[in-house]
Amino acid sequence: MEERIYRNIWKEIGISDAQVEERLSQLISTFLYLPRQVYTVNEKQVMNRIEEKMSALKAEGKKAFITYTTAGLPDMETTAKIMHAQQEAGIDIMELGVPFSDPVADGPVIQDASYEAIQRGATLAKVFELMKKVRTEGLTTPVVFMMYYNTVYHYGLDAFAAICAECGVDGLIIPDLPYEEQGELKAALEKAEGAPILIQLVSPVSKDRIPMITKDAKGFVYCVSQMGVTGKGANFHAKIKEYLADVKKNSPVPVMMGFGIRTAKDVEPLRDIIDGAIVGSHFIKLMREHNFDTEAVKDYIKTFKEEMNS
Repeated sequence: MEERIYRNIWKEIGISDAQVEERLSQLISTFLYLPRQVYTVNEKQVMNRIEEKMSALKAEGKKAFITYTTAGLPDMETTAKIMHAQQEAGIDIMELGVPFSDPVADGPVIQDASYEAIQRGATLAKVFELMKKVRTEGLTTPVVFMMYYNTVYHYGLDAFAAICAECGVDGLIIPDLPYEEQGELKAALEKAEGAPILIQLVSPVSKDRIPMITKDAKGFVYCVSQMGVTGKGANFHAKIKEYLADVKKNSPVPVMMGFGIRTAKDVEPLRDIIDGAIVGSHFIKLMREHNFDTEAVKDYIKTFKEEMNS
């Protein structure tokens, strides 16, 4: 099953058959296996925070801003500080990357971040501990895990859904899990009270599949702006407006655009179509350049939000 899932990756993210075949040969012995943990439930989540936030922004006529951070880069303590700083700056949703040994949808920046975090001891168990810690400390901002399906599958779908609910994970982005293969995970998430919602991902090659993928989408739809991997700069697909308009027409939830975005000016021509922007690789670079200084993080988020909503 796992191999079949990986062979379907490029349908959504534009990676060639040859690239996937090359990586598949390296995956089997390098998957990040992560043990199960048990946590105490403090409180149940009544309504999903992502949906609450998106609804509030729509009512205010504002665009959403999401930033990506790799859990454990440079360490879990600093990641916690960065998360709190983002909330103080008014970030709408946080995307938290769960380090993985072969992040096939990610470019060099996030690959290096993931590798470094793993080398420093990051595991799924520690990411859950991080989530429990920041929620206890008062973090109320929606958090979406960006991760790969092998980690979820090895943990156990029901157990994974339950622990996510307990630790306050609001959503999941799993780029190597095509729509056709999502049934088992969706069933597990539906059984667990307060479990995260599965965010649907589409790309310029989704085309005729867009109505199918978006018809029962929850939270928001993640629109990949270009073919290939993250961090390639604002070289958006040639027919980006046509593609985004198609997604917008079919989606019952807000449409977010990611891949290659650095500043609010990058998405200025698309503001009338999209509901917000997602920044990943550039945010990682910025944090590294400023030695993970929380003030630099706050300044970037505040500036981006102001410019995007001006």
